[in-house]
Amino acid sequence: MPVIALQGCFTGIEGTPAISDSVVKREKIVSKPEDSYLSGIKPQRFGDWVVGKQWYVTDGKIRLIFGNQPGANDIQEGDIISYSHVDEVTTVTGDKVAEIVFVAPSGANVSYRTSLSKESLRAAERVEVPFAVEMSVVDEVNKIMLGKTYYVVTSSWYDMANKSRSGRRFVPVKVTDVSPGNAYYPVLLTLDDEEGKPFRLFMSAGTDAPMPRRFGAMFALSDPRQRYPEINDVTWQHIVKGVVAGGMTREECRLALGAPATVDRRPGYSILTEIWTYEDGKYLIFEDGVLRSFRQ
Repeated sequence: MPVIALQGCFTGIEGTPAISDSVVKREKIVSKPEDSYLSGIKPQRFGDWVVGKQWYVTDGKIRLIFGNQPGANDIQEGDIISYSHVDEVTTVTGDKVAEIVFVAPSGANVSYRTSLSKESLRAAERVEVPFAVEMSVVDEVNKIMLGKTYYVVTSSWYDMANKSRSGRRFVPVKVTDVSPGNAYYPVLLTLDDEEGKPFRLFMSAGTDAPMPRRFGAMFALSDPRQRYPEINDVTWQHIVKGVVAGGMTREECRLALGAPATVDRRPGYSILTEIWTYEDGKYLIFEDGVLRSFRQ
């Protein structure tokens, strides 16, 4: 049997391959109520669409899916288009496919040709409209979240001009508005922090939504501080601000900065050195699980 050599970091004793952030994340995986909080929200099956169902246009490029049809060139980002009906047309190859007909803001009908037959379309679990957000998803999130207070666990905030900025973690925030987001993250939340200062977060919805912006990755239903009574107040304030300090533990650093991109473990004669690196250039160096040096 051939022997496969693993490449790792040379320590003079032994090497271990670099591991990914998933190893760090797996250390304390538990099922949380936040993970299923919005699980019932999902795009409607085509068979459940009704006349007048609305989509918010996230990009004027939606004109491309309608071609040169009258009224298509007038559709702009921020417009609302609504479902009218479905037609069946024959392509140049003789195939019969469904065309979904929408009503543009001008009142003109514009058709989006799919690659499915009418029967297949009606049976489809999900039909995406490019460059558009299904308003029923936004409306369902609005019913659940508007006016509620949660604890934000992400520091990736946006200002009121939708420009990215670094925020604080584990502080109470109140949802003051729910509106359409973009084609990838369909919900845009406006919130006030505990000081009454507004900010925004883009969010996905449903269990099949993109992981980094699901509710469970962005919010906690109860105060996270209560889960860590062993962490002193000074260290907790570092965590809230998203910074680290010498002497913090691996868990405290993970709470402050999130899981690293890679972890490099280097066993020595009497000490275990661990190096965490992040995609933005940050790195942390631990000795026996305690932070000794870092760049942040």
